[in-house]
Amino acid sequence: MHVITSRDNAHYKELKQLATSAQARRKAGQSILDGVHLCKTWLQELGMPLLCVVGESALQNAEVRDVMQQCEQSDVRIINVPDALYAPLSQVENGIDLLFLVKTPAPTMPSRLALSAVLLDQVQDPGNLGSIMRSAAAAGVKQIFCASGTTQAWSPKVLRAGMGAHFVLDIFENVDLHALITSARIDVVATSSHTEQSLYDLDLSHPVAWLFGHEGQGVDPALLAAASHRIAIPHLGSMESLNVAASAAVCFFEQVRQLMQR
Repeated sequence: MHVITSRDNAHYKELKQLATSAQARRKAGQSILDGVHLCKTWLQELGMPLLCVVGESALQNAEVRDVMQQCEQSDVRIINVPDALYAPLSQVENGIDLLFLVKTPAPTMPSRLALSAVLLDQVQDPGNLGSIMRSAAAAGVKQIFCASGTTQAWSPKVLRAGMGAHFVLDIFENVDLHALITSARIDVVATSSHTEQSLYDLDLSHPVAWLFGHEGQGVDPALLAAASHRIAIPHLGSMESLNVAASAAVCFFEQVRQLMQR
């Protein structure tokens, strides 16, 4: 275990840059996983990190020590820093001071949509994006396609909201959704508040691609026109619409319900 005690240490400066800059993470092709749950889930699903960083106060935590032992056995470098140096690396309040530096997964882009998937058009809230990913993973959806303008999928806030869903999904960013939709081998279903077709009248017993849009503006009109179906989620209350993450969860699990009844 290597101990760093100075803010002027070159390795610490590089790590801080990665922890605080989306541009630096994109350029390096690396991501920061903050907290015990994300780190343990990464080990379970994808293996070893590039680097393990532990705050001084977390050294006696049983879960942290277990993670450190696994890293040591695989010769992963472990860095220990005082709590005052760990704090600038983390966006988690009152958490356990453990983080991984990992290589951001880069799956191969499919030539056409053929499996159940999620298409996201400028979803900008990190909490919404992470929640959509978590619901998709729970519903057995494997692919997430994010258009330019959608918040960065591997940002620390989205990772926390996703609770490890990232590690079982194929995530693609800066995707031309119009080209993807027009070449799709499966139906593309878009949510819209300007249609009378109900989600519950749609046959979802086969793979579909779900298209969701910006929190305020919804799906881009050109994408909406290209979709196979435009559906609304019926509701009884006076609210005009649902939050996009809530809408996605309802859609995914209506499909789960229909598949389980086959």
